[in-house]
Amino acid sequence: MDKGALSQGLPELIKALLDPAARPSDPGRAELRQTHVSYLLFTDEFVYKIKKPVNFGFLDFTSLEARRFYCDEEVRLNRRLAPRVYLGVIAITRENGSFRLGGDGEALEYAVKMKRLPEEMSLRRMIEAGAVTEEFIRRLGATIAAFHENAGTDAHISGFGLPEAIARNTAENFSQTERFIGKTIGQGLFIRIKEYTGSFIEANSALLRRRVEKGFIRDCHGDIHSEHVFAQDGIEIIDCIEFNERFRFSDVVADQAFLSMDLDFHNRQDLSALFDSEYFSATGDAEGKMLLDFYKCYRAYVRGKVESFKAFEEEVGDEARSDALLSAIYHFYLSGLYVSGKAKPALIIVCGLPGTGKSTIAKGVCERTGFVHLMSDVVRKELAGRKPEEIEFEQFGEGIYSEHFTERTYAEFARRAEGFLRQGRSVVTDATFSKRRYLKKVMDAAVAAGATVHVIECVASNATVRARLDERRWEAGNVSDADWRIYLGKKASFEEIPGPHLVVEAERTLAENLLEVFRAVFD
Repeated sequence: MDKGALSQGLPELIKALLDPAARPSDPGRAELRQTHVSYLLFTDEFVYKIKKPVNFGFLDFTSLEARRFYCDEEVRLNRRLAPRVYLGVIAITRENGSFRLGGDGEALEYAVKMKRLPEEMSLRRMIEAGAVTEEFIRRLGATIAAFHENAGTDAHISGFGLPEAIARNTAENFSQTERFIGKTIGQGLFIRIKEYTGSFIEANSALLRRRVEKGFIRDCHGDIHSEHVFAQDGIEIIDCIEFNERFRFSDVVADQAFLSMDLDFHNRQDLSALFDSEYFSATGDAEGKMLLDFYKCYRAYVRGKVESFKAFEEEVGDEARSDALLSAIYHFYLSGLYVSGKAKPALIIVCGLPGTGKSTIAKGVCERTGFVHLMSDVVRKELAGRKPEEIEFEQFGEGIYSEHFTERTYAEFARRAEGFLRQGRSVVTDATFSKRRYLKKVMDAAVAAGATVHVIECVASNATVRARLDERRWEAGNVSDADWRIYLGKKASFEEIPGPHLVVEAERTLAENLLEVFRAVFD
């Protein structure tokens, strides 16, 4: 969803609705956001969703009748999981030459009226804030299990679970993503996922047919992920797929697997395991468990496909395209992890001298993957009883920068990394690693936890480093004590990083470096 759309190029009706006078029942400021298929007006209390007159093949909103029909469908279907959110369909009319939301004139357009939910209460925001509880995940698993139990099914719906139908869907995915080989997915990964998918459907054909016979193919949600789940007056799950039954009619496990995969995508394998356990405990669907990794692989691949489309659309802004490119690469990587059924956590070691951009790269990776960000500067100060942002300009090799204290820091660094990795959570360690023994200590911890290891070395010219150190010295939120003296001291004693590893240069843009890192680690 792209925020802050400008009025240039907008239809006259949409520009008019930004004026409070066009909304007499809900005056006040309105914020406009857009997707490829909808305009969304956010007011303090409500959201008005207006479908664009577009035809993408998988949906056709080109006629007013179709837009009205799918508005009604959106309300009807979403009231199954968010009855308090979807308030109805409201006409947009013209009165005395002016557009009105509601009114008695002829309907020129329609909008779905929704209660506005606090964005900080979305599951995605709660994950980012570390505010998700086990109790919430258990309730979420039970809620979705109950929804699936009551979802409709019939002979037409059941046909979408036949092996032939699933094979057509997956073949379409691979056909549509061939052009992204070498861009968002490597040739080897593409072939591996494609071969796994075909083999799985063939080997489990009898199981898939039993699912059809036993009524597990139902009218599901089709798009359950963390941005659509809200902890508001209980649990509200919004924005199901109303425009294409092929995307909504599926095995209930395919529906559940979307959210399970998305929790993995946000590096919360602990939450996905709990969610899976609660869901299958509530359903008693033992056979369904056998399909979970297959459908998680499928869901991650579809997300990689969608993000790939976005990454190469000219009308999308540069920053959004860059983010979509990285998201696509990571979703395809995640899809590949489910092929083996034994997904390993990853440790990315970001190392290099002060001022070379380590923390910028580490934060960039973590913000886009949910990886745990461990910073030696923070660990060092916590061991010393200091606040992370507390700056002390000590001499190189003294105080908390003495060799003894540095050894303690890396030992604690390795212990914390291993703890997260044993939970199945991937980690980025952000430190100088000036001695090979420090690097070995953390790498040994990762191997003990069964993780894959990738080493990224950040480098920069002296001029770049000096400028950066001077610039960040008084920055708010800076946790590094490093100055030019410390840099020179560390550079003089810095031991060469052993073995094959990726080197990124600080003089390049962050977007260029992140793309290089993602392709090296996640391809």
